[in-house]
Amino acid sequence: MFKPLATRFLQHITNQNNWSRAHLIVFAGKVVQFNFILTKANLIILEDGSLALAGETATPDATIHVPPSLALRLLAKDEAAKMQIKIDGDAHLATEISKILQIMRWDVEEDLSHIVGDIAANKIGTASKKIFAKTKKQSINLAEMLAEYWQEEKPLLAKKRHVEQFNTEVDTLRSDVARFEKRLAKFAKSLDESSVN
Repeated sequence: MFKPLATRFLQHITNQNNWSRAHLIVFAGKVVQFNFILTKANLIILEDGSLALAGETATPDATIHVPPSLALRLLAKDEAAKMQIKIDGDAHLATEISKILQIMRWDVEEDLSHIVGDIAANKIGTASKKIFAKTKKQSINLAEMLAEYWQEEKPLLAKKRHVEQFNTEVDTLRSDVARFEKRLAKFAKSLDESSVN
């Protein structure tokens, strides 16, 4: 039930963003898996350059690993989050499809206009954009507030500078222990030599 609906939606989005077909058609027959840890989605690129859901048993040519926490940052347009996406397999394919999917837009107003008319669709679209923008801003504020709370009040999260300081101290300790082991070995060797003499 879900797979045919999702496939129809993907093909509809590809039709609305017709420019994407020229970029996707060169990868026809390839499968890209989006691994969100909690769930996986396999997309296949069809001969006409449109997208469809592939079966769970389809062997992916490329896998894009996106942890749930990173997915939220990507939705918030955090550019630094893109650098943390892990790709396995055909990196060129994964990069191209990621770029295309980021640029693709669903023209909701166009689809609504067929049901409720142009004016109502425009008003619904405008109201939806305002609500989405406000919700996004509040979500970002909440996330920042929780991060600060977990760093300052109830330290569940470490600050970047504290992690860097800890790593530096561990490296210093490691080198100190290595130097101590060398001195200890040198001392033990001198003890052995003096006991022989």
